[in-house]
Amino acid sequence: MDPKNRFWEIDLTRGIAIIAMVAYHLSYDLNYFNVYGVDINSGFWWYLARSTAVTFLLLVGVSLTLSYSKTKIQTPEKNTYRKYLKRGFDIFMLGLAITATTWLLLEEGTILFGILPLIGVSIILAYPFLQYRYLNLIAGVIIISIGIHLKSVTINSPYLFWMGLRPEYFYTLDYFPILPWFGVILIGLFLGNLLYYNSTRMFNLWNQPKNPIVTLFCLIGRHSLPIYLAHQPVLITTLHVFGIIEFITQLP
Repeated sequence: MDPKNRFWEIDLTRGIAIIAMVAYHLSYDLNYFNVYGVDINSGFWWYLARSTAVTFLLLVGVSLTLSYSKTKIQTPEKNTYRKYLKRGFDIFMLGLAITATTWLLLEEGTILFGILPLIGVSIILAYPFLQYRYLNLIAGVIIISIGIHLKSVTINSPYLFWMGLRPEYFYTLDYFPILPWFGVILIGLFLGNLLYYNSTRMFNLWNQPKNPIVTLFCLIGRHSLPIYLAHQPVLITTLHVFGIIEFITQLP
C-alpha cells in the first residue's frame, strides 16, 4: 500500500513495538547463551515483552478493520472471506516454519503456537466480528478472563495447548494460545471500528512530522513481518560473528 494512503500513527506505533521486540530478544539471546544474566521472567523485561505483544495484537485487530472496510468500500459486492482465509493460512504456515526450525536447532523449548500461528488463526476466526464494535470489546474481555483463569489449569491431553489448555510440564520458548490472546485482537477490532470507522480517522491528528526518526520508525512499521522473521537469525549471526556467542557449538 502507498504510504500516503496509510495512517502514519499506526505504522509509527508498530515500528516502536518492533524496536522494543528486537531489544527484548537481544537480552533474551544474551541470557540464553549465558553471556549476560538477565531476568526475563519478571520486572522490566517481562513488562516490555508483554506490552510489546499486546501492542502488536491490538494493531492486528485495528489493521483487520481497516483492510475490511477499505475492501468493502472498493468492492462492496465481493466476498472477502477467501482473502482473509488465505492471509491467515499463509501467516500460520510461517509460524509452523519457525516451529520446525526450533525443533531442529534447539534441544528443548521448541516454539509451539507462537505469535504467528495465533495471528494466522485469529485472522480467520475474526472475520465474522469485523463489522462490530462493542460486541468485540465484550467478547475480548470475556476471552481474556477465561484465558487468565486457564493459566493455572493443566490437563492430561497434549492436543489442546493451542487453546490454552496445557499438559503438565509443558514448555515452549514462545506461546500465545487462543485463550487469552485472541481476546486482545478482538479488542483491537473494537478500537479499529471506534477510531477508524470506514477507514476514516475519527479524531484530529497532525500530519506525519518531517522527522527522520519518525520516518524510520514508520518505515519499520510498514515492514514488520519480514523484520520479525529475520531479526532473530540476524541477531544470533551477528553475536556469533563478533565472538560473543558460540552458537554452532551449542547446537544439539
